[in-house]
Amino acid sequence: MPTTMESGIAAAPASPETAGRPMPPRSSQYARAFMGLMRRDFHVLRREKFAFLIRVIMNPLLFLFVFTYIMPHMSGGSALNPTAAMAGGNFSTVLLPGLMAVAIMFSGIAGVALPLAQEFGVTREIDDRVMCPLPVAAVAIEKIIFSAVQSVIAACVVFPLAYYVPATPVYAHVNSWLFLIAVLILASLGAGALGLVIGTTVKPQQIGLIFGTVVMPITFLGCVYYPWAKLDKMPILQHGVLINPIVYMSEGLRAALTPTLPHMSPMLILTMLTGFLALLTTLGVQGFRRRVIS
Repeated sequence: MPTTMESGIAAAPASPETAGRPMPPRSSQYARAFMGLMRRDFHVLRREKFAFLIRVIMNPLLFLFVFTYIMPHMSGGSALNPTAAMAGGNFSTVLLPGLMAVAIMFSGIAGVALPLAQEFGVTREIDDRVMCPLPVAAVAIEKIIFSAVQSVIAACVVFPLAYYVPATPVYAHVNSWLFLIAVLILASLGAGALGLVIGTTVKPQQIGLIFGTVVMPITFLGCVYYPWAKLDKMPILQHGVLINPIVYMSEGLRAALTPTLPHMSPMLILTMLTGFLALLTTLGVQGFRRRVIS
């Protein structure tokens, strides 16, 4: 039989008023508890909405301003600058899906790993969450889903910035809205699952170090600033980056938003995003359960 901590359910004595009444189905209890956690997290997000928006906007806005506004003006209004030439096309168009992928990744990781650093800290605030009538795994999954919502919001916020700020025109066109939605959902959930893995395997005091040693490298090697196909002159690197989940996020958004640029096969993108989501969710939930019970 599972312990109370393992199941996340605390038995409560029946009151005289409820004695004799049929208990609601356990699935109904789980659904109410799950939505309660979501409402609590959304309430906190509403209180910190300005900090959230600044965190989402600042990095892509600065990048866009320098590389797609200042540099084209320095080159006399040319559509290409040295960085764009390396990317193989209009750099503003290349950056649109890439920066959306970065926003998804950073928001997903920050939405899970940073709160876990506090909740697993000295105060053990995580114990408050696992006392709700939910299995421990469901509490972990709620964190992934909530961070995915933040990632979708971040992508929607970054899109108009990446589309309107550049001095050169951005050529975006959606051939399949269904494919775009699927990529957004899988990428956002995958980023949250990666945040759960990081938050449950790294000590709270080392979370900041992870952003410099893990998150930044996988971003720059994630085909954010160039299409994956343009790495064909470096075959070892081209095949090596395939273990990086953000590659498929960038290529998926590139295939959905800028289909005229070279990109991976849509079926391969969806398959790999689904595989990474399953793998990272499994590892994250196992790590979360281990940290909670210990």
